[in-house]
Amino acid sequence: MSSGPSKSHGRLSISATATPRELVQDKPHLKDAWTVKIVTLFPEAFPGVLGASLTGKALQEGLWRLETIDLRPFGEGKHRNVDAPPYGGGAGMVLRADVVAKALKQAERGAPKDRAKWPVVYLSPRGKPFTQTMAQEFSEAEGMTLLCGRFEGVDERVIEHFDITEVSLGDFVMTGGEIAAQALIDATVRLIPRVLGNQASTEDESFSAGLLEHPQYTKPAVWEGREIPEILLSGHHAKITEWRQAMAERLTKERRPDLWRAYCEKHNRDPVEDQELSGRANLRGTTTSKKGL
Repeated sequence: MSSGPSKSHGRLSISATATPRELVQDKPHLKDAWTVKIVTLFPEAFPGVLGASLTGKALQEGLWRLETIDLRPFGEGKHRNVDAPPYGGGAGMVLRADVVAKALKQAERGAPKDRAKWPVVYLSPRGKPFTQTMAQEFSEAEGMTLLCGRFEGVDERVIEHFDITEVSLGDFVMTGGEIAAQALIDATVRLIPRVLGNQASTEDESFSAGLLEHPQYTKPAVWEGREIPEILLSGHHAKITEWRQAMAERLTKERRPDLWRAYCEKHNRDPVEDQELSGRANLRGTTTSKKGL
């Protein structure tokens, strides 16, 4: 997804409606603010942790908008059933295509049809691994719709019909998509201009350059007999930059061989060759201990 021109944050707008809405949907929001619509059986789970710290402050200030769409009212029958046993047999229940479709159609109101401008994502363990690049692409869209699964998943037909992208946080299974949705939203919202305050902070962290982030240190200068690396006190910015780059490379090589191979391929480097990173900076030798640890 290509990065378009930065959005102009204009006058605050409040949309009037005769239908009561969730508190998070009644907040004033900036014109054209990035919006996420969440289809879930548990709307009360939101904003959750997203309502705290910087993402919560940005939500209050209208820099982004959160809308929940309760799946239950779209259910069938007296008990508003949203699921049914899987055809072909098997354990558990599956969310019905007709029920989920009604909720997604509501989410489509006012949203662009172009999936590049408005992705529709289903949180699923079989989906594409969520990455920093994906978060950046989502943040550059006008907004997105998230479908939180439950039980054994969602009828495949609704995924195909609405051109839904499946995204996974990792190789594990959760009871539902709500926690995963909050993680995805957090990673995306923090990339929206003005949310963090210092946008440069997002450019010097893990994954942004294809590497894990270098170690960080702060006061006190000596803690439990361990001193911070002398290079960080030198005031020599070029050498500090070189040290941090070496640390990032070493950490990535040791902990994430997959990222290291991708990084080397991008920069025409040999991932097998040791390149003597320890000659420039040794991760385990960067701190000294008066206890001899």
